[in-house]
Amino acid sequence: MNYPVVAEHVLGAVQGNWWSRRRRRDDVPDLPPGAVYVFRVGGNYRQFPEGLVFDPSHADVLDASSVSLVDTRARLVEVERTIPSVSEADNFTIRASFTCQVIDPTVIARQGVVDVTVPLRAYLAGDSELPRLSAGHRVEEVNVVRSEVTRRMTAYSAIVVPRVPGMSVEFVGAEVQVSDDLRDWEQTLRDERRSQELIRGQRDFETQDTQRIAELLSQGSEYADAFGIVRDRIDVAQAAARIHQTAHEESARRERAAEDNRAHAHAQETAQAQMRREVILTLLRQMGSTDDYIDYHQALDQVLRDMGGQLGSSNADPAARAVESGRDRPRPNASRHLGGPGHAQDGFVKNEDDLLD
Repeated sequence: MNYPVVAEHVLGAVQGNWWSRRRRRDDVPDLPPGAVYVFRVGGNYRQFPEGLVFDPSHADVLDASSVSLVDTRARLVEVERTIPSVSEADNFTIRASFTCQVIDPTVIARQGVVDVTVPLRAYLAGDSELPRLSAGHRVEEVNVVRSEVTRRMTAYSAIVVPRVPGMSVEFVGAEVQVSDDLRDWEQTLRDERRSQELIRGQRDFETQDTQRIAELLSQGSEYADAFGIVRDRIDVAQAAARIHQTAHEESARRERAAEDNRAHAHAQETAQAQMRREVILTLLRQMGSTDDYIDYHQALDQVLRDMGGQLGSSNADPAARAVESGRDRPRPNASRHLGGPGHAQDGFVKNEDDLLD
């Protein structure tokens, strides 16, 4: 950078008599804002009076062999220094900031301070403690290094004040920077974390919406329709038609269910009646094949009670009524029953054919 000396130009000798000597205006460069002329006259450096209109016939201008344009405004100057980390592959970079302002332009011109960062870098490199502070840390521990470097630079600048002849220099602060590779890596991690957080946030919103919709639907279709009507998502006529259709379908479903129940009950009654008939006929066949005395009424009544019926009920099967009609027949005495199987006695049923007669 061209600071504080903005430019330097060699000036040729001016010919002519002393009363007619005059330097051409083109020989001296234009002065930028905030800068002053410093002419070299012999072995001396002389500043052209600040605020005075440039006079090509001024003695210093006529006798000068060179001219320097010196910027006298205060500037913030930054310089860098690289310090090692625990790994040979990575380094830290210290960027120190200084405020600088020219207080003596002639000294600056004599010293030829074209770039003030050169003496400031030399000042920063003069602190041998900085590399030892960072050498024990990894590049990921940049925050720790920043804290230690800031404390060290504050103490160092207070003890060893930065000096540039002809200027006032003051240490402002220091910042530790990491390599571009680590910066890119951290940015990649940051972007990935943000992406994951965004995905989690979207899922949380979806979960909340799902729960809200589930609660809405749990209150019934009428509430959901009302909510849709309020949000202008459902037309009132469409909602009413759907409710009417739903009620009609529910009524038809209930009617079909009742019809199915009646059919099922009738089928059960028919099956039970058929089963009773089969049991009675089986019983009659077994009783007809024996010569022992059997109380038909009592046996049949016991069978029907076990099956959930009763002999004297009005819904009894025809076979049961036929058996009941013969219960008043006279019983034979034991001697006649023991007379042998060849004698058919009154009041006894030999087989089911006689019963049905």
